[in-house]
Amino acid sequence: MEEARRAVASRGWHVMSPAEAARCLGVDAGVWVRLAAYWEDLVEDPYAAERGTSRLRRLGEFLLSRAGGITPLPHGAFVQPEDSNPLYVDVERHFEPLTDAFRAEPVLEALVRMLGEVAAGLDAAGLDAAGPDAPGPDAPGEWIVRVHPFRVLAQAGTRGLPTPEGRHKDGVTLVSSLLIGRENVTGGRSTLYDEDGREIAAITLSEPGTLLLSDDRATWHAVSPLHPRDPARPAHRDVLVTTLAAR
Repeated sequence: MEEARRAVASRGWHVMSPAEAARCLGVDAGVWVRLAAYWEDLVEDPYAAERGTSRLRRLGEFLLSRAGGITPLPHGAFVQPEDSNPLYVDVERHFEPLTDAFRAEPVLEALVRMLGEVAAGLDAAGLDAAGPDAPGPDAPGEWIVRVHPFRVLAQAGTRGLPTPEGRHKDGVTLVSSLLIGRENVTGGRSTLYDEDGREIAAITLSEPGTLLLSDDRATWHAVSPLHPRDPARPAHRDVLVTTLAAR
């Protein structure tokens, strides 16, 4: 965990292997197989469909206290701020909520708390840079956590675009992408860029449980298109994107 905190705070990103992620979450490697079942219950993203991308998703929102308390928030519209997603700035989008079973999933709670520790490390790094008169890293505060399970389909004749908006920010503090599974696909390379547009990291999340973390304030990100290896067979990429924004 400490390695992840230091890496994200110093260079803006970090990749956790499945073994490292499982260890930090206190779970065994078989958890990713169990989690994958929730991706069979996602629903169509009508906004992506308007632009030719076949994508399934749901949305959950929580309040995370600095002490680690997690409180579900009322389900509502999803709105991204200015200087973030160029396709949907200040547009209200409505998605189906997480199922009750997914919201109560213990590994989801563990993931949210772990991400809160990483985000707190970013806060602490920023306060150190601000000088000795800044409030301490344990100052009261909360995180708005948004949980987005995505399935992007790759089919002959359609575009499998994990990020149809291209290079973008999410308008938050921390972004994480946890690979749940890949089926019959090529592509899906995650690339991070600095504020000047220079590529600073590129990785294809290929093994379930691999977790990519990035400081959304300091980086931009995009994911390359998906293509079916065998056009005659179903093809998709499943990820859990979780974001934390300071409240």
